[in-house]
Amino acid sequence: MTFLEAVGRCFRKYADFSGRASKAEYWWFFLFVNAVCWPAMELDRQLVVILFWATILPHMAVAVRRLHDTGRSGWFLLVGSIPFVGWIALAFLLLQDSKDPSDHDDFAAA
Repeated sequence: MTFLEAVGRCFRKYADFSGRASKAEYWWFFLFVNAVCWPAMELDRQLVVILFWATILPHMAVAVRRLHDTGRSGWFLLVGSIPFVGWIALAFLLLQDSKDPSDHDDFAAA
């Protein structure tokens, strides 16, 4: 999956929390969000707020789909709310390889 395909898919599935997302899809979108938001901080604080609110829902949705792809519930996204350690643990979970959907009955239909 290319960078543009990943970003396009994430915005097409803006609030779709079901299904699966590949590792490439998640990390390309993560790169896109950071590549847009960091330079915007230098330009205008209000622009960053607008970009944050415009990308938070698709970012959460692709993270939940990525967790589904690793055979975990989307509720594992809440691990990231634990200060410092949570972000590291969540990054570890999101970096895991994809699991076969037949191994996980909860996500076989997704």
